[in-house]
This record gives sequence, C-alpha cells and structure tokens, in this order.
Amino acid sequence: MSHIEEDEVEASRAPLMEHLVELRQRLLLVIAFLVVGFIGCFAFSTTLYEWLLVPYQEAAAVTRGVPVEELDLTANFFAPLEFFFVRLKLSLVGAIMVIFPIIAWQIYEFVAPGLYKNEKGAFAPFLVLSPILFGLGVAFVYFIVLPMVMRFSLGQEQVGGDSGLSIELLLNVSDYMNLITTLMLVFGISFQMPILMMLLAKAGIVRSTTMLNGWRFAVVGIALFAAFATPPDPISQILLGSALLALYFLSIGAMKFMEPKLEDEEETSSDS
Repeated sequence: MSHIEEDEVEASRAPLMEHLVELRQRLLLVIAFLVVGFIGCFAFSTTLYEWLLVPYQEAAAVTRGVPVEELDLTANFFAPLEFFFVRLKLSLVGAIMVIFPIIAWQIYEFVAPGLYKNEKGAFAPFLVLSPILFGLGVAFVYFIVLPMVMRFSLGQEQVGGDSGLSIELLLNVSDYMNLITTLMLVFGISFQMPILMMLLAKAGIVRSTTMLNGWRFAVVGIALFAAFATPPDPISQILLGSALLALYFLSIGAMKFMEPKLEDEEETSSDS
C-alpha cells in the first residue's frame, strides 16, 4: 500500500472515530437521564401503579353497580418478589416515556450534521410532533381503551349463578402491568402513522390521491395489524383499528394540505 493510500485510509478513520465518540457521549447522556428518571419513578412507583388501577376500579364500580368507595378490590401477586419486579418494570417504562423527547432530540442532533438545511427544517416539526402523538396514544389507552377492556373482562363474571358457583376476576399485578404496557406501546407507536405518511409525502414517494384510492387495502392492512398487535380481545382490536383508520384519513388530509407547498418548492428549486 502506498503512502497516499495509507493517508486516505487514516483520513476516513478519523471522521468515523469522531462519530463513534459523539455517539458514545449521546448514549451516556441518555442513560444518565434514564437513570435519574428511573429513580424518580421508582420513588413513586406504588402511587403510579395505584393510578393505573383507576380504570379497573371505575369499570368494576359500573359493572357491579357499587360506588368506587364501597368496592372491596384486591390486586394480587403470587410470588414473593413479583410486585417488586412490577415496580421496577413500571419505573423503567415510566422513565422511558418521560425522557422520550430527550431521546428523540439526541437522535436528531446526531444525524443533523449530515442533513441539508432544508432537510433539517423538514424534520424539526416532526421531532416535536412525535412525542405529542405518542402521548396521545398513551392517553387514548388510559382514558378509553383500558376502561372498555376492563368492563368487557368484568362482564364475564358470574356471581351466585344457578349452581351457586361464582366466577370472578382475580386481578394479578403482573398480568395487569403487562396488559397496560402492551397497549400503551402499541397505541403510542401506531399513533406515529401521520408522521410516517407525511415524511413519505415530503420525500415525494406517495401522494394523497394514491393513499385515498388505496383506502380499501389500508382497511385490510389496519385490521390485520390490529388483530396481531393487540391482546386477543375484540375491544382493543376494534379501538386500535378505528383509531388507525381515523389517523389514516387525517394524514391524507394533511398530505393534501402540504402538496401545493411542496410543488412550489420543487418549481423554485428547478428554476434556480
């Protein structure tokens, strides 16, 4: 290998090492925020779990026809350290949700130097919109999906039937936590669909007319996704499918609104 080739290899290594050092620094920063968020959430983990139980309590009050104050409900765990591990999981999930904007910003800051000025301007609004949509997905689960799922589940109870046998829901802390985590994650990610569709429109890959003409295929795809992504109960599947369908058509409207501006930008760039 000649000296010139060796110099070229060394020059290519230098930027790579700089990127790796920067990546390491940003990962350490995210981990530091995650640890702080985890400690803060763990300090209030029992209170947070009680807050997550509110939809179950309200659903039980409606189903059993008893005021919430008069309900005698118990959340159970069947292993010595089960609830402790539930608190750990809840603290980790809570910390990730709290620092999600920081994670998104660090990703943007890492890739921003490789973007053109117009590309940075295109990504910036979505950087703000992404955490908001994720939060809306989580709120949709807490205030709408979870109460309906709990009412459906509690509706299967049979207290004092003809045979005298009672069938009641025995709530397990781990199962309830897994259900909430799954639903919030699925809905939070699914609510990012408008961002994906608008980015595709900005890139010129799809147009609103194409998406509108293919709405039948979208309905089938959304139905299949909802069936596989959610727990096997009809309530969460129907609600996820309905929410995604509404977001799909709202995204088409946003794309239609964006397209004239994108066409003007293309004409300006072609003239210059």
